[in-house]
Amino acid sequence: MRDDRMFDWNDLRAFLAVARGGSILTAAKGLQVNQTTVARRIEALEAALGLRLIDRDKAGSRLTEDGQDLLSEAEKIEQAVSAFANRAATRGREVSGALRVTSTEILCKVVITPALGDFRRRYPEIKVELVLTDDVLDLAAGEADVAIRTGIELPASDLVARKVATFDMGVYCSRDYAQRRGVPRCAADLRGHDLIIGDGRIATLPGAAWLSRAVPDVEPAFRSNTTASLLHALVTGLGVAVAPCLIADPNPGLVHGFSIPEIRPSAWLVVPPQLKDAPRVRAFIDFMIPHFNAGRQALEARGAAMRARNEAEFGGLRAAS
Repeated sequence: MRDDRMFDWNDLRAFLAVARGGSILTAAKGLQVNQTTVARRIEALEAALGLRLIDRDKAGSRLTEDGQDLLSEAEKIEQAVSAFANRAATRGREVSGALRVTSTEILCKVVITPALGDFRRRYPEIKVELVLTDDVLDLAAGEADVAIRTGIELPASDLVARKVATFDMGVYCSRDYAQRRGVPRCAADLRGHDLIIGDGRIATLPGAAWLSRAVPDVEPAFRSNTTASLLHALVTGLGVAVAPCLIADPNPGLVHGFSIPEIRPSAWLVVPPQLKDAPRVRAFIDFMIPHFNAGRQALEARGAAMRARNEAEFGGLRAAS
């Protein structure tokens, strides 16, 4: 047999079935194919090997001397194929290993971390490492396995993304700030207020970019390059800022001024294509999506109640004097 000649595994299966069954008819029944298929596969194997393996007559089929000599080797190949398939199946069932997840500090605090207790109880062999950053890590280069990213749209790439939510944005201030300075009710009101503005990369995020466009000539009262510090500045009363309603509404310390319907960012779970079917990654995605949806619904319900309470208390307050 020439070294570059190959045979089909299904041809070898047919040979083994005939050897064990003693006839093409019995082999065909065992393989659940017709006799013609079995005969054709035997012929193809013999042609590939350049050897006659089976003699056929009215009494049935019997192995030739070459067939007898090669039978044990064929059985070894069968065992190897079976071991390979079993190992692959086992690997597919194994849900273990390290999982590096990245997102902003706010999303990790609100969405990911609260879910990790249930996730770890379900998958104790998966070790989750959270990378809290507003920077966009390079998943293709292995800087993380999974990312939860937000924006109006994702940049074009080979990454595999699944949208998990779309949310509203609004202008907010703290309760203390509202009592001192009033509540902005439209974009025109912003000129009378202290503004909290994003700096660096987060200045390009939808909310921060909208605020900069709405009042381009107003010097902000506070700048920061992290979303977590912007939210903290908002809660502590340093000024007004744009924030996701999903996060800001349930916060008892914040008052909703007005919504911004023209910007509605989305959140995506993003993975590199080579990891999309990895068991640990698949387990995290399949767990996180329903958790994200359930958490969003709970936050929306709490937020609606909190906004109604604040509206009753601060509805008469408008722009700063």
